[in-house]
Amino acid sequence: QVTLVESGGGLVEPGGSLRLSCTASGSIVTVNAMSWYRRTPGNQSELVAAHGFGGLIEYADFVKGRFTISRDSDKHTAYLEMNNLKPEDTAEYYCFGTVTYSRGDRRSADSYWGQGIQVTVSS
Repeated sequence: QVTLVESGGGLVEPGGSLRLSCTASGSIVTVNAMSWYRRTPGNQSELVAAHGFGGLIEYADFVKGRFTISRDSDKHTAYLEMNNLKPEDTAEYYCFGTVTYSRGDRRSADSYWGQGIQVTVSS
């Protein structure tokens, strides 16, 4: 069983910063890729940033220059550093990871969602 758990959300004023973390736990061999998505108050789901296979990184246009995604392979953790936050960044943020894990003497790979964490940008 693999789980992803996000942390680091909360309330911040416009222009402020937050750092989200997403840690994978279980019988993990390696975390192959991690992405961050968000669901806005209007219930629109959108990709924020991705740290993919081979270290390929991409960002949504609306966060370029403000957000940075990174990963710590030893800790099975991905981070989303968010700077110069705007009210329109208010959303529930989810991590999505592709993980290779062990089951006895076998290995399998699957993708998982975290439970989500709220980020609110408001004065």
